[in-house]
Amino acid sequence: MAFSKFFVVDIFKGRMSSLVSEVIENYSDFLETNKEVLFLIGLSSNTTISLALYTHDFFLYFIDPIVDSWMFMKSPLPVITILVSYLYFVLKLGPHLMSNRPAFDLKNILIFYNGYQVLFSLWMCGQAVHFNKAVHLFGQSCKTAAPNSELTEMVSTCAWWYFFSKIIELLDTVFFVLRKKQSQVTFLHVYHHGIMLLFSWVYLKFIPGEQGLFIGFLNSFVHVVMYSYYLIAALGPKYQKYLWWKKYMTWLQLTQFCIMLLYLFFIIMMDCKLSKSVTFFFVANIVVFLFLFSDFYRKAYINKKATAMSIKVDSVESKKLA
Repeated sequence: MAFSKFFVVDIFKGRMSSLVSEVIENYSDFLETNKEVLFLIGLSSNTTISLALYTHDFFLYFIDPIVDSWMFMKSPLPVITILVSYLYFVLKLGPHLMSNRPAFDLKNILIFYNGYQVLFSLWMCGQAVHFNKAVHLFGQSCKTAAPNSELTEMVSTCAWWYFFSKIIELLDTVFFVLRKKQSQVTFLHVYHHGIMLLFSWVYLKFIPGEQGLFIGFLNSFVHVVMYSYYLIAALGPKYQKYLWWKKYMTWLQLTQFCIMLLYLFFIIMMDCKLSKSVTFFFVANIVVFLFLFSDFYRKAYINKKATAMSIKVDSVESKKLA
C-alpha cells in the first residue's frame, strides 16, 4: 500500500513539473513577443499591480478572440448559471414538484430526443475523421509543432458543438425527474453530466488541443450506441427483447476510457509536439471516470450477480433441509 502511495505521488510530481515547465516556456514566449506592449503599459516587476496586469495579459494570450465571440464563451457566468440551475432542479426542485403528481408520459419526446442524439453523435464522428484528420494526430503532430490554421479552426468548431451537446444532454436527468425515476439520478449520473459541461467549456476556452478530436470521436461513437439503446427502450415494452445488451454499454464505456488513456500515454511517451497541459487535463478526467464507472459496473452487475447466486444456493440448501 505504501509503495502504491509513493508511486502515485511520484507520477503526480512528474506531471506537475512537466506542466510547470510548459507554462514557463509559454510565459517566456509571451514575454518575447509582447515585450514592446508590456513596456508601453509601464509593466514593472517590482509592483503588485503590474504583476496582476501581467498575469491577466498572460491568460488573455491563450484565448482565441474568435472562440470568445461564440455563444456562452465570453464569460463563465452563463455556463455556471446553467449548471447551478440544473443541479437545483434535478436534486431539489424537480423531485419536490413531482412528489404529489403522476409521472409525465414523455414517450414521443424521448423517441425524438434519442433519435436526435444518435444522428448528432454520428455527425460528430464524421467531423472527427473528415479529410483523414484523425490520422494527423498520430503522424505529423508528433514531428512538428507548427500550427495548422485549418486544423485549429476545425478543432475549435467541433469543440464548441461538443460543448453545446453537453448542455442538451442535461435533459437526460430532467427527463428522469419528470418521469419520477429519481433512483436513476445517481451521483455518477449527475457528476458525469455536470463535470463534462464544465470541463468542455474550460477546454475550448483556454486549452483547445488536437487531442480532443480523437477523444471526441470515441465519446461520440459510444453515444451513438448508448442513445440507440435509449431510443429502442423508448419505443415501448414490445421492444424490450432487443435490449439484452444493456450491461455491455457500461463495458463499452470502460473500454473507451482505456483506449483514451492508451492514446494519451502514447502521446506522452512519443514526446509528441502537442500541449502537455491538455494531455494531462484529459488524463486526470478520464482516470476519475474510469474509477467511477468501474465502481458502478461492479455494484450493478458483479456484486448483484454474486448476491443472486448466494440467494439461489441458500434456497437450494433450505429445500434440502425441509
